[in-house]
Amino acid sequence: MSDIRIQAGAAGALAPREYHLAHEPHPENGTALGFWLYLMSDCLIFAALFATYGVLGRSYAAGPTGAQLFDLTLVAINTAFLLLSSITFGFAMLRKQKNDVNGTLLWLAVTGFFGLCFLGLELYEFAHLIHQGATPQRSAFLSAFFTLVGTHGLHVTFGLIWLVVLMLQIKQHGLIPENNRRLMCLSMFWHFLDVVWIGVFTFVYLMGVL
Repeated sequence: MSDIRIQAGAAGALAPREYHLAHEPHPENGTALGFWLYLMSDCLIFAALFATYGVLGRSYAAGPTGAQLFDLTLVAINTAFLLLSSITFGFAMLRKQKNDVNGTLLWLAVTGFFGLCFLGLELYEFAHLIHQGATPQRSAFLSAFFTLVGTHGLHVTFGLIWLVVLMLQIKQHGLIPENNRRLMCLSMFWHFLDVVWIGVFTFVYLMGVL
């Protein structure tokens, strides 16, 4: 930290003032705080989408209902993929703590595989519903459904892109402090998506077939 003295007051007294210079280390816990604030904003987005679905989820407009459309077996398999990806991400973080680059990359790759499986099944479900005529414009229920589940799917897509980029950075530079910090942020993001999906699975799918 550099101390720069400036003239202060009429008497010309000197007072120390501290500045962060560009070459100095990243402020401790600065990224974690900023990322928590981002996650809180994402919570507000999903809270609004859940509230919208809660209001419109029974507005079928004489169209198909959730009980007629949802395949709980398929959704349960998809849920298992995402939950397994959270577990494998935890294994990656354990290998990171041991400074095992190859082990970290291996478990991140497994996490990405499960994430792709989840995304593939979700796209299959959307295509199947649209093929049946259950499009977003068919009813308010379907509009709310596609918006909520699709927004979560977009988050998973962005998470997978982030995962691939981070794997390339780790492969090139190793587990340097910057990559460790990025891993921590991605870990929080990925587990957050799991928590949101549990809400989707319970509130949308399980309650939808009742």
